[in-house]
Amino acid sequence: MILTTTETVPGREVSEIIGIAKGNVVRARFVGRDIVAGLRTLVGGEVDEYTKLMAEAREQSYDRMVEEAQRMGADAVINIRFTTSLIMQGSSEIMTYGTAVRLK
Repeated sequence: MILTTTETVPGREVSEIIGIAKGNVVRARFVGRDIVAGLRTLVGGEVDEYTKLMAEAREQSYDRMVEEAQRMGADAVINIRFTTSLIMQGSSEIMTYGTAVRLK
């Protein structure tokens, strides 16, 4: 499976656009991380606990997009994008999406 953020795959031609492949995950904070993160905000700097939480969520949504593209019979997913939104206080959704295609 070829995965790219560009609109084309160099040296390959798109023979068919199958549709949008997407994957999403909603993650919530929890008290343990909130306490450590709260203390970290007193001294400044990166909040590692939340950085790791969001990185894991991004990977999971990406993997889910790839799985959906495979179920669709795609050879590649082009024009991949990530988006995030606040669902409610303390939880966010990460969505990964792109165009599932077949290549010549």
